[in-house]
Amino acid sequence: MKTDLLLMPMSARYRDMRAAAVAAEEAGFDGLWTWDHLRDPDTDSGPGVPEAWTVLTALAEATRRISLGPLVLNVANRHPGLLANMAATLQAVSGGRLLLGLGAGGNRRTPYAAEQQAIGQSVERDEVRARRVVEAIELMRRLWSGHQGFLRPEPPPPIIVGGFGPRMAAIAGRHGDGFNTQAMHPRLADLAKVARDEHKAAGRDASPFVLTVFAGLDERWLAPDSRARQSLERVGVERLILLVEPPFGLQEIRASGRLLARRPD
Repeated sequence: MKTDLLLMPMSARYRDMRAAAVAAEEAGFDGLWTWDHLRDPDTDSGPGVPEAWTVLTALAEATRRISLGPLVLNVANRHPGLLANMAATLQAVSGGRLLLGLGAGGNRRTPYAAEQQAIGQSVERDEVRARRVVEAIELMRRLWSGHQGFLRPEPPPPIIVGGFGPRMAAIAGRHGDGFNTQAMHPRLADLAKVARDEHKAAGRDASPFVLTVFAGLDERWLAPDSRARQSLERVGVERLILLVEPPFGLQEIRASGRLLARRPD
């Protein structure tokens, strides 16, 4: 099981994100992620939030080995045709290290609805937002085919769909290349089964399908013999993504890497 870090962007500064990314790569982490949000939902007066795709592109130049991804891009924030070209470009910049996380965005009951409204985006019903994820994936795959003169990523990045319920797990299996949810989700095994069953039913079982989960950075997730880590491995989790807050303690990242160095995988 691979172990990644997610750099939480709320009130973060790019220079700190870059330093943390370099430290994570040197410490032996496998991937780097950040959230696709444009403001901090907890304050109206903070320093703001660095934009996810710009940060990832810069980190692609600052690193050499580690995988990079957004967890997850809100499909309402960027037209999927534009996103297809952006992804193909970042795949070239990074040398094929992109993991493309996609999601439906926060619903009307979340604090992120205000973010969407502030930039002129309506927040639709859950089923509408879910359908737009499917439409975005279908369009991106068509444009990546290379038949219409669009930039073709080499290789096409795996599309990992984020969600917390069976609807998004099914979409991930039927249309995506992976599914992401909470490590402590009470129905993690059920959601994993839904996603994998849909992947197989769609005739896509010959292609890899990646189950990823996220949690806070904690020693219990790092020690290879920990009960928490072994429980994820039993479900078939392939990437564990651990969240760290700004200003991103470099000593903590390096110490976590030393624990990872003891893992058998």
